[in-house]
Amino acid sequence: MTLNRITLMFPLALVLFEFSVYIGNDLIQPAMLAITEQFGVSATWAPSSMSFYLLGGASVAWLLGPLSDRLGRKKVLLVGVAFFTICCLLILLTHNIQQFLTLRFLQGISLSVISAVGYAAIQETFEERDAIKVMALMANISLLAPLLGPVLGAFLIDYVSWHWGFVAIAAVSFLSWFGLNKFMPTKQESRVRQPFSYIFDDFKKVFTNRRFLGLSIALPLVGMPLMLWIALSPIILVDELKLSSVQYGLAQFPVFFGLIAGNIILIKIIDRFPLGKTILMGLPIMLIGTLFLILGVIWQTYLVPCLLIGMTLVSLGEGISFSVMYRFALMSSEVSKGTVAAAVSMLLMMSFFTIIELVRVLYTYFHIWAFALACVTLIGFWFLQPRAALKQVMLERKAEGIN
Repeated sequence: MTLNRITLMFPLALVLFEFSVYIGNDLIQPAMLAITEQFGVSATWAPSSMSFYLLGGASVAWLLGPLSDRLGRKKVLLVGVAFFTICCLLILLTHNIQQFLTLRFLQGISLSVISAVGYAAIQETFEERDAIKVMALMANISLLAPLLGPVLGAFLIDYVSWHWGFVAIAAVSFLSWFGLNKFMPTKQESRVRQPFSYIFDDFKKVFTNRRFLGLSIALPLVGMPLMLWIALSPIILVDELKLSSVQYGLAQFPVFFGLIAGNIILIKIIDRFPLGKTILMGLPIMLIGTLFLILGVIWQTYLVPCLLIGMTLVSLGEGISFSVMYRFALMSSEVSKGTVAAAVSMLLMMSFFTIIELVRVLYTYFHIWAFALACVTLIGFWFLQPRAALKQVMLERKAEGIN
């Protein structure tokens, strides 16, 4: 399908849901210090709101992708949107941190609805470069969530209650359901319907594919530094460095403007270079950004400027490279795209959950050093096996005459 005003309505409806899911994290993270205080627990529980959200995303990806292969992407996506909306309202009834995190886990399932079902539908609906442009455009719109979330979260803390945030998120999600129901195409690739027990055979094919592993492991390595920032920045900036809630919100602007700029650059230059070249441009920028984090920890006088410059460079490089990286990972296996997208989602979400919780524990002992060293280590690992796998794919595409 070619990209035009009519066909663009489906990804716009999807990105409205994606926005509600992302702001479901970005709006609440600034309020987590107030929420932990309300529930009478330590502030170190604050990052767990995000990590349990991500764990929920990883928990059912194995089911949602293959299920959408058999029942259709649209049916599964619409049920997922409705489920998320209901969970946003149920969290208003929680009375302790355990109940709160349980509902966060259930809300997080929506992350797999987007990545294992919605993204697969986008990749199937549009041609290769159009699909990447659509993904980058969706990323820019959904990035309004981390831009607005911290500021709105600070407003909620100071003037109203965090509960109203979930009411607003549920309303946006409910609106996206109507858009998807109207504009999402029902047609999908025709596949032989196999018994549901074949799911595990399909996942075995995917996870034993060395090319898939080489390309997919790059995704959490590249996406993790920004996820760590979102999870830990309330503790770093507010709890440790004593910034106000408003200052915390404003500090997020350069970081996420960097990501938006990276996606815009990707859309502008992707047709000029062989596919994959932008990844080789973006990762050195990310590495330089992580070195700024180390410099800030060493020279504490310049800690905040170095954190913001470093994270802006990290997010800029991620914007230039991530959408192309995702396309390569999704197309690295011949198994049905719902299953491959689910496998990618599981890898991403489980990696995010594990590393966020690990760095959260290390942070209690080593403070900002734990965050900075984790970021530089993750990006450094990309320059090993994932970079080699990417270059191999690019060489094969060149030999086949594919730009």
